[in-house]
Amino acid sequence: MSLSGAFVPDKMQRELITPEGVDLRLQLADGGQRAGAFIIDIVILLVSLLLIGWAKSALMGVVSRPVKEIVAVIWTIFVFLAMNGYFIAFELRPRAATPGKRILGIRVAARHGGRLTADAVFARNAMRLLEVWGPLMLILMGFAQALVSQGRGEPVDSWMFLLSFIWMGIFVFFPLFNRDRLRAGDLLAGTWVVRAPKQKLIADLSVDGAEHGGRFRFSREQLEAYGVKELHVLEEVLRKSDRRTMRAVAERIQRKIAWTDDPGIFDQDFLSAYYAALRQRLEQRLLFGHRRKDKFDKA
Repeated sequence: MSLSGAFVPDKMQRELITPEGVDLRLQLADGGQRAGAFIIDIVILLVSLLLIGWAKSALMGVVSRPVKEIVAVIWTIFVFLAMNGYFIAFELRPRAATPGKRILGIRVAARHGGRLTADAVFARNAMRLLEVWGPLMLILMGFAQALVSQGRGEPVDSWMFLLSFIWMGIFVFFPLFNRDRLRAGDLLAGTWVVRAPKQKLIADLSVDGAEHGGRFRFSREQLEAYGVKELHVLEEVLRKSDRRTMRAVAERIQRKIAWTDDPGIFDQDFLSAYYAALRQRLEQRLLFGHRRKDKFDKA
């Protein structure tokens, strides 16, 4: 859906005001995308575990009994860590997305508009023990009990199945019953999952800015007004190309840096040029070991 010109309301679109006062419209991932990404991740995870498990079985055939017991304990711990650490490790990366999410073009983001923290990623994934693995274990235990009971001619305890499916209905299908498609883990961590379609690369934005660089000259003081955080916000604004947002951001930057030249410029041309110049300035500072995190950082 286009974010420029006439805006068509969408029930999956949300307005997100960043700490810099910039209005960024986001598209939430729907239930099908989230479920599809999870299935892809589970397939990747299970295939990886099966391959490693095959190697483990081969090892168990050539080692002594005491070593087998140690390997079995290590394997149990490894599986537990893999089932939970897989999601945490990928969502802690800059793209904040597992392979399944990247394939379907979605990612995790903080609902307050700030940076996604490690605490939030850990919290949303720790809840998966209750949301997914808990119900799954109950269901498997229920099926196992059913097989054993039938083999012995005993009646099957239906309460195990009933409890499993009620639990699954509460947690697994929870995103289908709230407006923002949030898991219980998202509510706890203050996150949501948004669409992240393939867009213009950062390098392309710099090239666009360089094309307009001849028209604009920024002093060192004007480029010292912002840091890396604001550069990322500006990048998102340029990628979305929403005219109202670009107008507001251009006016804010021009006031901040006391820009008085060429009042008839196009907002996108100005923002592209300032983005390229600011990025170049920050990269130069980084070469000398100075990384300015945001406009409040005096480094």
